[in-house]
Amino acid sequence: MSWIFFQKRMKERYKAERFLKEAAALGSQLAVFPEAFIGGYPRGYNFADQSPRGKESFRKYHASAINVPGPEVDRLASMAAKYKVYLVTGGVEKDGYTLYCTFLFFDPEGNYLGKHRKLMPTYWERLFRGFGDCSITPVYDTPYGKLGLVICWENRMPLFRTAMYGKGISFTISFSSLTNMIYCAPTADSGDTWVATMRHVAIEGGCYVLSPIQFCRRKDYPPPPEYLYSPTEEDVTPDSIVWAGGSVIISPHGEILARPNYEGEGLFTADLDVRREIPKAKFQLDVVGHYLRADVLSLTVNNRPLLPVTFTSSPSKIKDDEEMDECQDI
Repeated sequence: MSWIFFQKRMKERYKAERFLKEAAALGSQLAVFPEAFIGGYPRGYNFADQSPRGKESFRKYHASAINVPGPEVDRLASMAAKYKVYLVTGGVEKDGYTLYCTFLFFDPEGNYLGKHRKLMPTYWERLFRGFGDCSITPVYDTPYGKLGLVICWENRMPLFRTAMYGKGISFTISFSSLTNMIYCAPTADSGDTWVATMRHVAIEGGCYVLSPIQFCRRKDYPPPPEYLYSPTEEDVTPDSIVWAGGSVIISPHGEILARPNYEGEGLFTADLDVRREIPKAKFQLDVVGHYLRADVLSLTVNNRPLLPVTFTSSPSKIKDDEEMDECQDI
């Protein structure tokens, strides 16, 4: 499905609720929306443009981003409760003046569970997005299995995949493995190699993979001159497909359960038999269990928050010290 650009909040809510209502009517218990569904992915925009026009475009994009927590998070939580589904959705998060590719998790009771910030912005995204860390890459227990998420080209980072396979497990001498994992892999990559990546991840991780991908036409973005689509605006018409989609659902055995669709936006569903099929897959390959040689290869993950500024004293202590210095100066 496509996104809504530049603070068109009512349209975003309508589209999200429309698809949630349709999914719930089909009996879905988990709904996953694409990357940057709230706020939009600026495909075709030149963020290397440092002219006044480029700076104004970034200002608008920043203004369309959401605060987490915040009013939009509350509204999404209400939708999850209304339709009684686990909801996972992408959004452009702002923290100060830095933007992050973030995914939000909600349970069927309407509780906001937490967020995953993209660890590594993909390619040109590093011009306008900040970096996440492993303190914000959660996995949640659900009645259907452990729910985790890896965004876009994070799926092509072998060490990060391994870290996510290991999330939530009980490490014993025998290295018991992560069971019943539902692996969400939303992306902005509609290339013809993506499905191969998702099938590999499903087999490697022994998990179901749900990969929602945006489908967009030029008219889903603001018209020129407000938004100039690169390489040249003349190459496209309002109905030109600028993002081909290709959402897919893969079984733990690498089987395609919902085939990629490149024709338009829509709802894709599949029945996931987590308790039966994942143990079968793990029997053959468990990369953080019986197929691990921890005596030879191991991974250490820094899951502490990586803060840009750390104060050794509390703010009140700093204030007291400043006042003492002023007294000494007098």
